[in-house]
Amino acid sequence: MRIDLSNSTAAELASELSSQQVSAQNTAKADQIAGEDHATLTSDSTSVGSLAATALKSPEVRQDKVDNLRLVVDSGQYKINPGKIAASILDEQA
Repeated sequence: MRIDLSNSTAAELASELSSQQVSAQNTAKADQIAGEDHATLTSDSTSVGSLAATALKSPEVRQDKVDNLRLVVDSGQYKINPGKIAASILDEQA
């Protein structure tokens, strides 16, 4: 497909696109001036460092409890209480 940029229609489209971009920029500036909310997402080293420190302070996996639970489940002795599960789900929804 060949595009002829010397065509007046192409020039009109480019001009219209440019005016739309300027209009969008002006609208964005007006929104900022009018006090519209906006969010800026950044990740700086202090917040990353804070998250890393929190992760390092978290307790170790209690491997003995994990192993005991695994044994109970594998042996078929782990019993599920559907009523308790349903009640917990309903409590979280409230």
